[in-house]
Amino acid sequence: MLPDGPFHAGELAAQALAGVASRGAGIRPFMPDQHRIFFGQLPWLFAGVLDREGWPLATALAAEPGFVTSPTPTMLSIAALPSEDDPAFDAFRPDSPIGLLGLELETRRRNRANGRIGSVAANAFTVEIAQSFGNCAKYIQVRNRLQDGDEPAATPVTFSGLDAPARALIAEADTLFIASAAALEAETGGIDISHRGGRPGFVRVDGDTLTVPDFAGNNYFNTFGNLLREPRAALLFVDFATGSLLHLQGEAEIVWQGPELARLDGTERLWRFHVKRGWRRGNTLSLRWSAPEFAPTTLQTGLWSVAA
Repeated sequence: MLPDGPFHAGELAAQALAGVASRGAGIRPFMPDQHRIFFGQLPWLFAGVLDREGWPLATALAAEPGFVTSPTPTMLSIAALPSEDDPAFDAFRPDSPIGLLGLELETRRRNRANGRIGSVAANAFTVEIAQSFGNCAKYIQVRNRLQDGDEPAATPVTFSGLDAPARALIAEADTLFIASAAALEAETGGIDISHRGGRPGFVRVDGDTLTVPDFAGNNYFNTFGNLLREPRAALLFVDFATGSLLHLQGEAEIVWQGPELARLDGTERLWRFHVKRGWRRGNTLSLRWSAPEFAPTTLQTGLWSVAA
């Protein structure tokens, strides 16, 4: 039996475990005009997709603003596809689920759009929208776009465990993106890609396991609801100064309570990500961004280095 609302059973279970309830009033089966306009002014777009084995993948698409258009309130047309060296390249197939995140760093604004891929052409694809909703600006750092870089992309590096360059990027990160999948047989199921932010060092690295604090959010629990049903997930880290991308696949577990939560200011829950494989792609994006101006909510959160 399907839930009476926009949430699948996993999301409802996660809300119950967190002791909250959300009506999901902001989740619509179409894109309001302000969202359609918003996506059209972005120079990049983050996507969560599934590979042929059902593992989530997270990636970023970039082009000149205007490469995303919305012909109708239930469709996006995107004039970009991943390059062939992107681990997500093969996942952009007709009728495959996709989660999209539009993020405007200058204004700390973000909107989400989930659905299925429609047609796929030489360097473009369409998305049939099933859900559209905005997210709050908490933990998004302000960055301003600088002159684009022209360095050639480096040869991608594939690894099964975190290497030194990957650990270094994660240790300095104040932003990550997580792609997670719901029960696809459910009408409200699909794949989501979501933003997480904190002060640099908010992600703790222990071997090939990452521990990430979960701060107060919109109480939708899209990501955690997915992870309750399907622990496989993907992370994407962006080096905003060089345009390099770090893609990770692994399995996640949620820590709902315990003494470890009290160690980090602002933490309501934790989640651990056990890395299975990854790809490092140097100078992949031409976009370059300024140093971060931290959100007030970000500055209220703790750091593992201080907790230790």
